[in-house]
Formats: sequence, structure tokens, C-alpha cells
Amino acid sequence: MDEIERRVVSGTILVNGEPTSCVSALDRGFQYGDGVFTTLPVCRGRPAVLPRHLARLERDCQRLAIPFPTRDALARESRLLSEAYPDGVLKIQITRGVGGRGYRPPEPALPTRVLSMHPPPDYPPELWTEGVEVRFCRFRLGINPGLAGVKHSNRLEQILARAEWSLGDIREGLMLDTDGHVTEGTMTNLFLEKSGALITPKLDLCGVAGVMRALVFEAAGELGLAVEETRVLPDQLYAADELFLTNSVVGVWPVRRIEGQTFPVGPVTREVSRWLAVRIQEESAAAWG
Repeated sequence: MDEIERRVVSGTILVNGEPTSCVSALDRGFQYGDGVFTTLPVCRGRPAVLPRHLARLERDCQRLAIPFPTRDALARESRLLSEAYPDGVLKIQITRGVGGRGYRPPEPALPTRVLSMHPPPDYPPELWTEGVEVRFCRFRLGINPGLAGVKHSNRLEQILARAEWSLGDIREGLMLDTDGHVTEGTMTNLFLEKSGALITPKLDLCGVAGVMRALVFEAAGELGLAVEETRVLPDQLYAADELFLTNSVVGVWPVRRIEGQTFPVGPVTREVSRWLAVRIQEESAAAWG
């Protein structure tokens, strides 16, 4: 065990590989939200489908022209934190690094990477078995194809939407774009099931293309389900046979109620959820050994 490995057991954050909670006030992630991030569960010391998250981070960095740290460094630091804190949520952030005042990116950019471990969320088990209640948010997503799909660090739209309700029975809010199309949840992607086919909002104008969303596409292919990306209007949700939400931390949440209308936790949602659980376990074991 080297010095960093010994020190990491007393802290839950690594900044550029060093156990510390300090990031420069001049870092562009703090100054402008100039960065990307991903969040994934860690179970029994294994980060779930970490290679997929690192691949998504690399793609997002390429979209924003942020130099990407090596996957080996991120994987090693993920292993250090996951072995020290074997159950929780791992967040990986990459920013463009320290820069001066003004929007012009520094040349050369020296990116900052921050890996942090957090306690697992205390969600009651019935959210997976009985489903969640959701609402429509008033705050809307701006259309910007240049950023569509990227999980960048500018989350003000989601923050303001999430501030519209206290917890209560509502677990998630659905966000429309400024044209009135349903795009995603504040922290999730959305799927509708109708007559044995899956429908999910198209994310070419705004929204985040989640790792779990991509896995659902693979599940549909193996389960013989048609899946379509398209524009979705709010009324289409009420006509769905089943609805479910996905993200890497919660997996699959069935939707049982929207604005007073109830939905069953149906067979397609259950089948997709089972497939994902098996695939995630297999991939995580293969990647981690």
C-alpha cells in the first residue's frame, strides 16, 4: 500500500489523485461550471459499470474540448475510493482546470479531476416495487443542440426545477423543453411503454443522455422490444401503458402516478429492470475482478 492508498482511508475525496477537499477558487468548474461529471453506485467495493461511465465522460470532454485524464488514472482512483468505502455513491468530476478571469479557455488547459464518495441514498424499497409519483415542472429546459446529451456541470435548470416542490410523496419532476416537449426528469431519463414498444424522448436539442438510458436500449434489443426516440408531448404520457425512469444510482423506478393519474408496475418495466440488474452485475464483476 503506497502513501496515497494509506491516506485515502481517512478521506472521501481525491483531487488530482491527492486526498483533499480543496479545489482552487480559480478553477473554471467553480467559476463557470466548465466541466462534466458522472455519478454511479458502488456496491461491495465495485463501482457499477465503471467503463461505461468513463467512456461517457471521455465523449463529453471531447464535445467540450476539455483534455481528458487517462482512463487508467480514473479507474485507479475509483478503485482506491471504492475499496476504502465499499458501499455508496461515487461522483467523478472533470473541469477545464484553473484559469484567469474571463470566458476564454486557458491555453493549455490543465484539467482538474475530482472523485468523491457519498453515502448511499436512503430510499424506501417500495419505490422500486410499487413505483414513484412524479409531477410536471414549470421550469423548462432551454434548447441548445451543441450541449444536448452532455452531462455538463451547468445544472441550474435542474436545480430550479427541483426547487419547485418539497419531498412529500413526489419523488421526481418531469421537465419540458421550451417548445413543450417532455425531455427528461430532473435527475432521470424517461421511458414510456405502449403496446409492447418503448418510447423515449429524443435528446438532440437538450437533456442528458444517461448511461442507464443507453443500457435500456441494449435491453430492448435483447428482449425483442422495439424502442423509438421521438418528440413526446405531455398527453402521450397519460396514454402510456407503463412508464419508468432510469438513472445509474436508482436503476429503474416505475412511475405509478402523474398529476393524479395512476399507472401499473407492468411486465415490461419488470422485465427491463431484471435484465439491467443482471447485466450490471456481470459487467461490474468482469471489470473489477
